Amino acid sequence: MSALPPYRVSAYNTAKASENKIHDDATAQKFGFKGGFVGGVNVYGYMTHLPVQRWGRAWLERGTGEARFAKPVYENAIAEVTATGDGEALLLQVESEGVLCASGRAALPATAPRISLQDYQAVAPRATRAPADERSLAVGDWIGMTPLHVTAEMQAQDLADLRETDPLYRAESLVHPGVILRTCNWALTHNVILPAWIHMGSVVQNLGLARVDDTLTVRARVTRNYESKGHKWVELDALVVANETTPIAQVMHSAIYRPRQLAQAA
Repeated sequence: MSALPPYRVSAYNTAKASENKIHDDATAQKFGFKGGFVGGVNVYGYMTHLPVQRWGRAWLERGTGEARFAKPVYENAIAEVTATGDGEALLLQVESEGVLCASGRAALPATAPRISLQDYQAVAPRATRAPADERSLAVGDWIGMTPLHVTAEMQAQDLADLRETDPLYRAESLVHPGVILRTCNWALTHNVILPAWIHMGSVVQNLGLARVDDTLTVRARVTRNYESKGHKWVELDALVVANETTPIAQVMHSAIYRPRQLAQAA
């Protein structure tokens, strides 16, 4: 497998005005960080550039991707994505300002697994959001999101925000994998109140292509809710679906929904 050159992105914090104050400079600095985080789904989006460069649309259709976030990437800093061969797979790293911020792996299996929609319960987002805790994110709960109809204007803005340079997305009107992963965040934020929280990692199995004019939803089940080192964590098994008919990605999604700094400040 020939080496891929590093991919460099000037990181952009798309979530500065979001409800999640971990993206806000003042709140993040109170927690001991340099500033607001660039979202993990965006960093994952940067990471996917190299697998798509290696395998093209086939990776979007059936490839696998993993990302673990160790340190924040900050706005306007250069995020450098590198890939090294691991057999037929790629080991991925993201470094920024001399710090290892994320690591992961991508591969292209011969076929994608068959996932049944019937194994994932479709539910509407809750009418009233309660604060995130062990009850509102109880293990076994099913959660959904407000459907997202992808317009051409939205797709163009997403590609610009992600600084994506691969022409495939524009040529075929494809939804970027960073946007697809963001729906798993919405499974949380559309159902519970999360004042400041941190996406910590995802394991993704791509199952198909999402395109402009599709409507995306997510069917997610809470699989774990636990405390570690003072942080409260949640894990989801999520299925991203297009038009309520076509599985797009299966995602194991993990987040710290209540950082220990938030608990200490309470």
